[in-house]
Amino acid sequence: MFYEKSIQNDSFDIIKYPLFTTKAIGLMKKDQYIFAVDATVDKSSIKAAIEQLFGVKVVSVNTSVLSVRKNRSGTYKRQKDSYKKALVKLTAENTIRLFDSE
Repeated sequence: MFYEKSIQNDSFDIIKYPLFTTKAIGLMKKDQYIFAVDATVDKSSIKAAIEQLFGVKVVSVNTSVLSVRKNRSGTYKRQKDSYKKALVKLTAENTIRLFDSE
């Protein structure tokens, strides 16, 4: 594994931010969370980083790489960078508090 040697220092580099879409918020009720992650990391490193950062038990990790999106507005052409996202499924008794609702 690429990040195995210094996983505690690199956990913040592996997990960039959680994704809050309509589908992602619906999956949070089923103890599944979606994060944008570094494109060079593998599933076992993502699992170790989530367990170390949030103190939860991860059941499975599914990843997908989203391709470059091109936009055109008049004469301006631009493109959004590609990124990798990870769907993390937790055990039934574990949850991640992403919102302060109390």
